[in-house]
Amino acid sequence: MHTAALDVDALTALDVHVHAHAPDAGDLEVTGAARRYFGESGAPLALDDLAAYYRARNMACVLFTVDERLTGRPAVANDVVLAAAAAHPDVLIAFASVDPTRGTAALAEAQRLITAGARGFKLHPPLQEFEPNDRRIYPFYELIQAARLPVIFHTGHSGIGTGMRGGGGVRLKYGHPMLIDDVAVDFPDLPIVMAHPSFPWQDEAISVCLHKAQVYIDLSGWSPKYFSPTLVRYADTLLREKVLFGSDYPMITPDRWLSDFASLPIRDAVRPLILKENAARLLGLRSG
Repeated sequence: MHTAALDVDALTALDVHVHAHAPDAGDLEVTGAARRYFGESGAPLALDDLAAYYRARNMACVLFTVDERLTGRPAVANDVVLAAAAAHPDVLIAFASVDPTRGTAALAEAQRLITAGARGFKLHPPLQEFEPNDRRIYPFYELIQAARLPVIFHTGHSGIGTGMRGGGGVRLKYGHPMLIDDVAVDFPDLPIVMAHPSFPWQDEAISVCLHKAQVYIDLSGWSPKYFSPTLVRYADTLLREKVLFGSDYPMITPDRWLSDFASLPIRDAVRPLILKENAARLLGLRSG
């Protein structure tokens, strides 16, 4: 990875789930619904300000957009995310997002972004409207696996669309973590992160993560005070090296997340693994 400017030892935490949001999406119905669901965080959206926010906290983060057309929200371009990471290499790690249902165009774009420096990919099956184990998507996974890059999949409930008429058209079934089990079997060298506590399928996500060596869970999108006791127990024990800190910035800030995480019954020896070390190994910032 091109991360020479990123000093892992100096970091207090590594947030693996940060969204680049377009500031001009604020007046859309779907944005208002998301704010009602998550609450108003007040987090800055401009990417220079976002970088300053993390730098002030001695944190780094994985930053990405979402390539989707379902919600009508304007997306930050992948190239803008890559440029922000190049401008702030001490705190920003750029992932890319490509709608994998676009066939050969998706493959060409993914390859271009890998060449340009993307360090992984973010997929959102409910917003991109595909089942992760759809064989038509497999050439996309083959390309990412060959590049030895990780993929973050949205799983579980979606705060986007919650409370809207018809859920804003978002179909939750695409976020079932068991669909990712097939991907993990068929692409055993593809590092996979299942994003979010996977409500209402948390036990299934734990099983897949426990069973498949290359599968991880990030804890973004929920305040830790709402985590299930089962998730907390596994994060503290059998999955202590496979669970990752993620906030879901700007909807949930790391300040809020870390404050609530502090009250969880997690052993002191495990906390650094979740907050930084597991992600550092996954992202190639640590050896082993």
